[in-house]
Amino acid sequence: MKRVTIGDGKLTLEDFIAVCRKGSKVGVSDTAIKRINESRQAVDDFVESGKIVYGVTTGFGRFSDVCVTKEESRIIQRNLIVSHAVGSGDFFDTETVRGIILLRINNLCMGYSGVRQSIIRTMVDMLNKGVHPLIPEKGSLGASGDLAPLAHMVLPMLGMGKAEYGGKIMSGREAMKEAGIELVELAAKEGLALINGTQVMTSVGALTVYDAMKLQDVADLSASMTYEALHGIISVLDPRLHALRPHAGQIYTAENMLRMLRGSECTVMQGDGRIQDAYSLRCTPQVHGASRDAIGFVMEKVVIEMNSVTDNPIIFHDTMEGISGGNFHGQPVALAFDLLGIALAELADISERRLERMVNPALNGLPAFLVENGGLNSGFMIVQYSAAALVSENKVLSHPASVDSIPSSGNQEDHVSMGTIGARKAREIYRNVRRVIAMEMMCACQAIDLGSKRKLGTATQKAYNLIREKVDMLLCDREMYEDINNLEKLIMDEKFNTMIDKGMGAQ
Repeated sequence: MKRVTIGDGKLTLEDFIAVCRKGSKVGVSDTAIKRINESRQAVDDFVESGKIVYGVTTGFGRFSDVCVTKEESRIIQRNLIVSHAVGSGDFFDTETVRGIILLRINNLCMGYSGVRQSIIRTMVDMLNKGVHPLIPEKGSLGASGDLAPLAHMVLPMLGMGKAEYGGKIMSGREAMKEAGIELVELAAKEGLALINGTQVMTSVGALTVYDAMKLQDVADLSASMTYEALHGIISVLDPRLHALRPHAGQIYTAENMLRMLRGSECTVMQGDGRIQDAYSLRCTPQVHGASRDAIGFVMEKVVIEMNSVTDNPIIFHDTMEGISGGNFHGQPVALAFDLLGIALAELADISERRLERMVNPALNGLPAFLVENGGLNSGFMIVQYSAAALVSENKVLSHPASVDSIPSSGNQEDHVSMGTIGARKAREIYRNVRRVIAMEMMCACQAIDLGSKRKLGTATQKAYNLIREKVDMLLCDREMYEDINNLEKLIMDEKFNTMIDKGMGAQ
């Protein structure tokens, strides 16, 4: 199993996924340990000298003008955690929690936070031994970092809160004991260093953008199968056309679909019976391509944020300064996560319209709702209903969270990003989009079976075969929700993308 070492270079999205989903172990490099120790020494010197440094020798937020003594500096750090652990709602899933811990470790290892090496070692042990704090999804404003949810991450380290260990939910103290991990007592600055950052929104967003990147190709594949089901005009994928409007995503999508449809006898050229297809077919490269470009932009922002110092104050040990700035503010990724949700929603918007063209007998020459003996059977009529409901829900979820702000902490924190809400919304939109695309693929296979038995493309034939291993042709009405569930699982399987790539002749 791959081991991910923190401190010698940038954490990649692939490293992140390896730890979150594949259980890869984490280690800290010697160079990171050196930085950590130097930063910690600076904090100790601040405390000893009584130098005024926010969050080290003062209170927090509106209480930043309240000074604390050396003896009180430990108490205030513990109080910070217990008072800020006020999250709400369901708990994040395990992969998100693992991402949160990993990203906080990466942040602390950069050596600008002033925590002791032992704190980071405890977090590494929690990851490697599988102690996963229960972290509520709601409660972050995304500006002074993800304060509330990150406080829940810290609770088990102090012997409080709850955690999952060995597949069981138990108290944080019990989980740490069973895993053989010692509890910690926070020293000056450490409580603040553990919760002042954007790691919750970034973990949710990183998982979503990774999945979105995979879903792009599945969306192109689904559209390609619909082209075959409806004998779409392939002339619109001509690379000369897209070179004249050189958006990278548009060009790539057209090329991608041509590769998927290579060798197909189910598509037609312009003028073979008709001149134009509807926009949902004809403009697929433009729509999918725009989403592809947007998702690529978000991915770049996520990788930057994963490897950024988002603490406050930031400790510069070389000049013995603790500067209280605003690196914890989530706005750079809050805007990106709103864009991610919109870009994903558009993939479902156009997918549902292609689905409608397959089930509506007024728009094609196929049996109504893709079933024989219509009237006795409803066929795929309500599949389109369900897809339309998901698309409509996405429209509501796509309203940007980052345009809102509610002041907090006595108006000291008077502009907030709502970035964690944006990331969570994008995650929900992704799930809806994935299901709509599964529905389109299921309808496309049915339409292909009901149409002419012509040769499919290299990749679409491969996909058709894999789908038919999971879902049989609909001969009469049956429960179809499990069919859709099975196709969703197929879409989520990374092997599916690999097999399709092989079908296109990809190396």
